[in-house]
Amino acid sequence: MITAPEPRLRDHAYSNFTQKLLARDIRPGQIVSQRELVELTGMPLGAIREMIPRLEADGLIKTVPKRGLQVLSIDLDLVRNAFQLRHIIEGEAVAVFCAQAPAEDIDRLTQEHFDIREAATANMTPAVLQRAQQTDWAFHDLIIDAMGNPIISDIHRVNAIKIRLIRNSDTRMLPELVVPVLTEHLAVCAALKDRNCTEAVRAIHAHIDSAKRRALGI
Repeated sequence: MITAPEPRLRDHAYSNFTQKLLARDIRPGQIVSQRELVELTGMPLGAIREMIPRLEADGLIKTVPKRGLQVLSIDLDLVRNAFQLRHIIEGEAVAVFCAQAPAEDIDRLTQEHFDIREAATANMTPAVLQRAQQTDWAFHDLIIDAMGNPIISDIHRVNAIKIRLIRNSDTRMLPELVVPVLTEHLAVCAALKDRNCTEAVRAIHAHIDSAKRRALGI
């Protein structure tokens, strides 16, 4: 019988863990054992043991002697650090994107945002809300990945998990945020279309600051 290579099982275990974490089946601050992670993720113990160093390196868990594994806790330090990292990474990424992205990609992004904002304004259906959420995440992923730096892309994706956890019990975009978020994205798109990199950086930083205030409820 041919079995999957251990690295693939480890990666699958990591993916299952993060999905459970975002779904709140695993709670921030919770203490868990390796055996409990086997039950929660449905993955074999060997894969769980291989996954743990990666989770520790990403700051998603830490080992607590004689107690087990503690899942990342949500506190003000995490909020400050996670959003500061977004400022650094996304500011650089949008400057590079502004200088190098094909005009057709920028036009496509702009039109997608206009279309969804118009649909959301006319009738906020579940399908429109889902599309807005996917567009929000894809917008940031595209700008980061366009740098062609897998190290930065990996850091961004781990930080995105932390950002979603910071947003309390609901990791989805709320209906009342769709138009404001898309409008903030469109400010970035307008600067990109003008190839005004300074303004693009300012706009993405303003968007990140707004997201931070929303996460803190201020």
